[in-house]
Amino acid sequence: MGAGRLYAAVALGGFRRYATYKAATAAGVFTNTVFGLILVYTYKALWDLKPHLGGYDQAQAVTYVWLGQAFLSTLAISGGGVEDELMERIRTGDVAIDLYRPADLQLWWLSADLGRAFFQLLGRGVVPFVFGALVFPAYLPADPGTWAAFLLAVLLAMLVGFGIRYLVALSAFWLLDGTGVSQMTWLLGYFCSGMLLPLNVFPGALGTVVRALPWSSLLQAPADILLGHGDPLRTYLFQGAWAVVLLGGGRLLQSVATRRVVVQGG
Repeated sequence: MGAGRLYAAVALGGFRRYATYKAATAAGVFTNTVFGLILVYTYKALWDLKPHLGGYDQAQAVTYVWLGQAFLSTLAISGGGVEDELMERIRTGDVAIDLYRPADLQLWWLSADLGRAFFQLLGRGVVPFVFGALVFPAYLPADPGTWAAFLLAVLLAMLVGFGIRYLVALSAFWLLDGTGVSQMTWLLGYFCSGMLLPLNVFPGALGTVVRALPWSSLLQAPADILLGHGDPLRTYLFQGAWAVVLLGGGRLLQSVATRRVVVQGG
């Protein structure tokens, strides 16, 4: 089996694995829809007081909310990606088995995470978004090119999100228990990705800083393309640069970490 076919099979396996959890997926759809409703009414009240806040009208703000709910699990912004399993394998020493595979460790887990992300997008993200677009006035571009540009930005967001979480997972080589690092990263990511409020709303230097961080690639960047506030080429360059930096950093840290592999518990 060629390398491309191998990683495609790993991605497909990740997709099928998460597709088996039908009850969990249904519960996730319900949860995302409920939280989306809470945020929509909060946003509507805020935009009634400050119309065009952050450059969005109310319909764009509503669309932004449902994009956030669609991406929350897709991009594992608050956890739930393959990094949890990888950290556990590092803690137990089972990662030594992974290193014996005729496959690259980073590409293996990236493929698995992409399979997970695509399932979460289709299985858990689409339904709340469609529900929100049907129930509330939403901004939905008529141009198919805008949707295509948006989907490419979502793919790049998946790469950036994995790059962040892979670095977090590799910290377990030194800490053994990476729970603390994970939780701090999730909290930072939730705030800096724009899940609470669009980053365009953040004032002054704070807004400049959060928009320059990699987490802005996850929600804000694709949302701005869909909502007509972002130039696709500049957005791709920004996301692509962060993907290269994070994945390259993960590659370097991986090479250092694998030199000190110690099998724990047997």
